[in-house]
Amino acid sequence: MAKSATSRTAKTSSRKSSSAKSAPRKVVPGKAKAGKTAATAGRKASAKPAKLPEWNLTDLYPAIDAPEVAADLDRLDAECTSFEADFKGRLAEETAKDGGALWLAGAVKRYEAIEDLAGRLGSYAGLVHAGDSVDPVKSKFYGDVSERLTAASVHLLFFTLELNRVDDAVLERAMQTPELGHYRPWIEDLRKDKPYQLEDRIEQLFHEKSQTGYGAFNRLFDQTISSLRFKVGAKELAIEPTLNLMQDRAPAKRKAAAEALAKTFKANERTFALITNTLAKDKEISDRWRGFEDVADSRHLANRVEREVVDALVASVRGAYPKLSHRYYKLKAGWFKKKKLPYWDRNAPLPFAATGTIAWPEARNMVLTAYKAFSPEMAQIAERFFNDRWIDAPVRPGKAPGAFSHPTTPSAHPYVLMNYQGKPRDVMTLAHELGHGVHQVLAAKNGALMAPTPLTLAETASVFGEMLTFRRLLAQTKDRKQRQALLAGKVEDMINTVVRQIAFYSFERAIHTERRSGELTAQRIGEIWLSVQGESLGPAIEIKPGYESFWMYIPHFIHSPFYVYAYAFGDCLVNSLYAVYEHAQEGFAERYLAMLAAGGTKHYSELLAPFGLDAKNPSFWDGGLSVIAGMIDELEAMG
Repeated sequence: MAKSATSRTAKTSSRKSSSAKSAPRKVVPGKAKAGKTAATAGRKASAKPAKLPEWNLTDLYPAIDAPEVAADLDRLDAECTSFEADFKGRLAEETAKDGGALWLAGAVKRYEAIEDLAGRLGSYAGLVHAGDSVDPVKSKFYGDVSERLTAASVHLLFFTLELNRVDDAVLERAMQTPELGHYRPWIEDLRKDKPYQLEDRIEQLFHEKSQTGYGAFNRLFDQTISSLRFKVGAKELAIEPTLNLMQDRAPAKRKAAAEALAKTFKANERTFALITNTLAKDKEISDRWRGFEDVADSRHLANRVEREVVDALVASVRGAYPKLSHRYYKLKAGWFKKKKLPYWDRNAPLPFAATGTIAWPEARNMVLTAYKAFSPEMAQIAERFFNDRWIDAPVRPGKAPGAFSHPTTPSAHPYVLMNYQGKPRDVMTLAHELGHGVHQVLAAKNGALMAPTPLTLAETASVFGEMLTFRRLLAQTKDRKQRQALLAGKVEDMINTVVRQIAFYSFERAIHTERRSGELTAQRIGEIWLSVQGESLGPAIEIKPGYESFWMYIPHFIHSPFYVYAYAFGDCLVNSLYAVYEHAQEGFAERYLAMLAAGGTKHYSELLAPFGLDAKNPSFWDGGLSVIAGMIDELEAMG
């Protein structure tokens, strides 16, 4: 996942702020991995379920009212102020002098230490808030810390702006010194932002207004989603257990959950439409001032990926809809002896899949065993998340939905949030988030400025963790029907990761493009949603009334516009990576862990080169998609 100080999604580019966070796990209605139940064949639920772990945030701070928090906030204020006094207005002149390289290296080192401290404070406040976003005391704490961080960091704004104004030749000469050369990847990366920088006081205004602009609307979205209740039968449920019911084996429960979601979303559509319109306009203003041409260019820049590469990915996936999602859902409808499936059955458990829930200790064992078979080092790192209480797994009222792995800051360690309910998909979510976690632990040695990675590569690490777990389960499954269930579950997951996320990206592009001509009503947003969903799902999925509101709860649209294509990028990339692994396992694990350990010090093209992969090759994405198509071929052959 990419870094952030709040729940679920990166609000700012992880390349620019160590208070940003881990990439959000996909949150999609009923994102079932029904086939994964092959491993649970014949299992009966335990009479006494294992207690789910809750994270121990005292590794960051003892409590929200601890004196250490207040002391560090005061220290941050003082260090930011003194940093500005010591360096502002001097970078170009001092760097050009004899000894200027060492002077600048010292400045960057101090800047990095401040970023680490800010990251610790912001991460702690964000994690506390994610654990219970409706608690007024915790919400106030989160808001207060966010304001203090914004106010303090105003004194740092000048630094990267001035650094980018240093003459290229002067800076290149300075980076020949080892002390400054250490930061070359960060400096060169920073200079890619140079064409989009504004005058210092405008940058300061944008920065300070973020608290009352997009930051406030992000927070409103979080609190609104967490407080919504959905009436299913006689019960009023929060969003996570309601979404979970869309994977229930009982068709009536799936339908009731979908109708409850639609009803509550409809009742709150004005709020969600306002949030969406405001944030789209806010982004348009920022993009226009900075000079970005396309609505998604700022995201591409943050991801350090070229627009044409993303365009090629999107074109390949959309062109493959008929042979992927359309074909699979026709197969699935047949398994249910229907011509069409209502949208709430899109991720229904397969009729031939094993039943039962997976206890937490078994989920832990499944993932760690798969990781260990690939790399003992990878398993050792992942095991720390369990042993040292770096995971928060239970479903609780007010807790952020979905899942994430938050890297916090290099001087600490990551934390994983889940909403574990014993479903097979939860095992894959655990594998996914631990993939992020291992990546974040390995990359931490690069420091606060160079540990963060672009979202595209962050998702590669997580999806690879899922693939390892899936492949191990598949290899152990001998029963033909359960193997079919496993394959179908993986295909559904890949469709949710690739097809669905590219449909999300198409939806966002349409919203942000049309918003430039004026506000969009909730009805119009719903029309665009239905259009892209219909195109991606195909004729075997029946989109019934109510589904037009399901755009409202997707957090990625709010917290990190255009984030979603990173999932498709990562999944297709992992398919190609895994093919390399299957054909040449010798030394692969070492090369893979080295890729993760590089953090943000190398461009994705450099990191893929040792594996013989080139994402700029037009046929690259077709190769990744052919893996999914091949699995559907196998399912068709099974009947």
